[in-house]
Amino acid sequence: MLAISRFRTDDPGFEDMARPVVDWWAARPGCLGIDLVRNLDDPALWAMVGRWDNVGAYRRSFNGYEAKMLLTPLLSRAIDEPSAYLPPTELGDNQPRTL
Repeated sequence: MLAISRFRTDDPGFEDMARPVVDWWAARPGCLGIDLVRNLDDPALWAMVGRWDNVGAYRRSFNGYEAKMLLTPLLSRAIDEPSAYLPPTELGDNQPRTL
């Protein structure tokens, strides 16, 4: 499973803000790896790309006080878009969710 969170920022301190989140997430159970990357053509566009064993491991990584305190300040700056991806063969019939 891939988790991709994109950010648009000109903040020169963004990388320093994101690095502890990347390091913390990399140590969570089920995280196969996570990278902080910057767009080649647009220097204000960043992404965190994580690879996870499964959706459950990714979602459980948000549990707990420490996760909330560390993840919320950074993820609140993410571009508002879906972030979780699976190969089509694992996803099945992908129906939009309704409220």
